[in-house]
This record gives sequence, structure tokens and C-alpha cells, in this order.
Amino acid sequence: MFSNIGWSEMLILLVAALVILGPERLPGAVRWTTRSLRQVRDYASGATAQLKQELGPEFDELRKPLADLNELRGMTPRAVVTKHLLNGDDSVFRELDKAVPRKEDLFGAASGMPDHPMPKLDKPLARNERPPIDDDAT
Repeated sequence: MFSNIGWSEMLILLVAALVILGPERLPGAVRWTTRSLRQVRDYASGATAQLKQELGPEFDELRKPLADLNELRGMTPRAVVTKHLLNGDDSVFRELDKAVPRKEDLFGAASGMPDHPMPKLDKPLARNERPPIDDDAT
């Protein structure tokens, strides 16, 4: 349930609760929260068990589209194309990855600038002198 909350967020929530509730009411609030969460979880699992018991084998038929939807929700566009258009064969993408260089390889990961050296000037530029223009680059 709280899988996307990190330790830093939990620490911030704890400090905020300590400031808002105070040290004397905080343990009672934590007990009430854990008891309420446990009760909600028990209600949800009980409702699932009751539905499964009442519907029988039809319950699995209801769950399959939802499971498929959850699977699609977590897929990347590349995985969707691979699964549905290429029947799971991702060799096209692997060959494309080999043929097309990555952005980091072209521009360098750290600087964001090309790794090739800039052209050297024979002498420093004089005042108000324009630098030479590289016709191949423009």
C-alpha cells in the first residue's frame, strides 16, 4: 500500500505528526491508524473471499480482463509493440539498437557536448574580429 513512500517521506510525516499531535497523543494515533488499516485490509480480503465463494469459477473470468489491463498498464510502448505486433520477437529493436548510436555515445554523457575537439585558431582573435565560420557545420 505504501510502496511508493520512501524513508525520507516517512520521517517527514513522523516529524509533522509529532509537531501536530504532540508526544503524548502520538502513540495513540499510531495505534488507531494501524488498527484502522488492518481492519480495512481485513474487510477487503473478506469481500474478495465472499465474491469468490458466491461466483465460483466465474470469479476467475471476471479477474482475467482486470489482470490483462494491469499488465498493459505497466508496459512500455516498446513492450506493447513487441508483444502485440511482433509476437514477442524483439530482434527488430535489438538490431535497431546496434545500428543507431545512443545519444550518450554521440554527445558524451557528462558534458552534453560533442567529444570531438574544436578547431584550433592559429592566433588569437583581434578586437572586433569575427571567428571563422565552419561551412560544414552551418
